[in-house]
Amino acid sequence: MEAIKNFDDAAASNIIGNTYHGSVASVNYQPTFNPIEKIVQLYNEKVALYERTPKDKSDMIERLEELLLKGKA
Repeated sequence: MEAIKNFDDAAASNIIGNTYHGSVASVNYQPTFNPIEKIVQLYNEKVALYERTPKDKSDMIERLEELLLKGKA
């Protein structure tokens, strides 16, 4: 109740301003890795995956054909 009676706009603004600036300053994120290098690494992994996909697909087709031929015999 005393806080409401003794309310001061300037003091309240100062407290809110200091809290806001303090919280913004404390969110200073410094990654321990180079983000550009990480992007390049992920891109290279994606390329390798796409290059491997047709080979995996053809291997699967061969196995299925073998199973179909065994089933007919």
